[in-house]
Amino acid sequence: MSGTLVEPHAHSGHRPPEEVENYIAAEHSVRSWLLTVDHKRIGILYMVSITLFFFIGGVMATLIRLELMTPKGDILKSADEYNRLFTQHGIVMIFFFLIPSIPAVLGNFLIPLQIGARDLAFPKLNLLSWYIFIIGGAISLGVMVTGGVDTGWTFYTPFSSMYSNTNVIATAIGVFIVGFSSILTGLNFIVTIHTMRCPGMTWGRLPLFCWATYATSLVQVLGTPVLAITIALLGLERLLHVGIFDPKLGGDPVLFQHMFWFYSHPAVYIMVLPSFGVLNEIIPCFSRRPIFGYKFMAGAILAISMLGFLVWGHHMFVSGQSMYAGMIFAILSLLVGIPSGIKVFNWTATMYKGQIIGKTPMLYALGFVGLFTIGGLTGLMLASLAIDVHVHDTYFVVAHFHYIMVGGATMAYLGGLHFWWPKISGRMYPEFWGKVAAMIIFVGFNLTFFPQFLLGYLGMPRRYYEYRPEFQILHVMSTAGSSILAVGFAMPLVYLILSLWYSPKAPANPWGATGLEWTTPSPPPPYNFETTPIVTEGPYQYDHDEVAHA
Repeated sequence: MSGTLVEPHAHSGHRPPEEVENYIAAEHSVRSWLLTVDHKRIGILYMVSITLFFFIGGVMATLIRLELMTPKGDILKSADEYNRLFTQHGIVMIFFFLIPSIPAVLGNFLIPLQIGARDLAFPKLNLLSWYIFIIGGAISLGVMVTGGVDTGWTFYTPFSSMYSNTNVIATAIGVFIVGFSSILTGLNFIVTIHTMRCPGMTWGRLPLFCWATYATSLVQVLGTPVLAITIALLGLERLLHVGIFDPKLGGDPVLFQHMFWFYSHPAVYIMVLPSFGVLNEIIPCFSRRPIFGYKFMAGAILAISMLGFLVWGHHMFVSGQSMYAGMIFAILSLLVGIPSGIKVFNWTATMYKGQIIGKTPMLYALGFVGLFTIGGLTGLMLASLAIDVHVHDTYFVVAHFHYIMVGGATMAYLGGLHFWWPKISGRMYPEFWGKVAAMIIFVGFNLTFFPQFLLGYLGMPRRYYEYRPEFQILHVMSTAGSSILAVGFAMPLVYLILSLWYSPKAPANPWGATGLEWTTPSPPPPYNFETTPIVTEGPYQYDHDEVAHA
């Protein structure tokens, strides 16, 4: 067996894979899924849920781009309707897709498998987290069909707390509730990784996906309560007129920005850190080389998660905060570039002289590296005071954000989904269509968002319903790209579902990958391992001359 070494008697190889009952076939009733405490099934429940939210948010994005094809507002009835549309798009995509995507779906499915455990530390709490997520999501969808909200996903006060006539409180309750799901999931992962690693799985042998999930969980547990408190105070001011953020009542609106961004900037790392973990598994596998600088990679992940709590003020350079505070936040923000650069360098060094295998997950990983690099470099530009003042609240910020979130987090999610799909479903996916979809998404994404860098630099503000005619050509390019992007995103949904019936069965380890999850049958049995595995060497022990089976 290639990869993480396990004692021969330790894994489920006692019986042929076809004789091992898998977690999908264990029970078939709806009740067995809705009341399951199996971490793998809960991961599937999250996958179905966030896919629904992703396509709802995607439809909204399409409407936004169609509206912006012409300088005059002509598809939506009013600017107010446009405000509600982009607000709902942001809320759905950030709180109900991007934040839970990799941690809740892939993290739930993989963490116990990668550390040699039977399940998470608190299986019932894990199921409760999903139900809390669904309740928060249902409230937010209810808001959408009853008029929506127009504050932007940032809920800036005093507009949100005093002046908006839309469903601010109901939306805030939905986000407030879903935050508890995030906290409980993070807590579950932290306890599991600390206490349930199999014999021999030391911290130095922990797969980097687990390191990334661990760091993400720390941010979730430490940062999310601040958002909950902020939303609660917003509700207090709106309902009881207690002066907290509104200057007319003796409050301070900048205080809201401090509290909101103290969570929401680290939240960016909740979305991106797990992506790093996914790439750390895909790139060594399809380069047939051990990861370059394992300890530096783990250290960089933790460094980014900690630095993320110190840089919130770079969102507030034009808020009236002290110039000296702005300078400190700028320096701290630039420091984030160091561990981020280490990761890009180490991925490149891992591929150097490697045997690159161009499977679909690797295409997504390569796309991630390029797009994340552009997003990261423009992030350094936004961390510089002078540039930020010039492009603040323009499409430059929109483009930067989407290069990190869509070009980064979503590409990594799709890469991870294809990488572990044989393990999750027990079926291979159609490789040709996988590659076609990855290429379409890459092209469509760049055509959608690169023109927005130019729009922002030329002075086009974001969140505007109408705009000057000279900006139209760039908006048309962006809308054309979004149409291509929509086709690219729809393709995996179709062929992955069809693969459940029409694709060949997957072997236990179709990629010749290392890691304990690949030592179990595909799909894994309900309790993962028949006997407790014993790890005797580090992860990523790839043989350069070894060739993937598929």
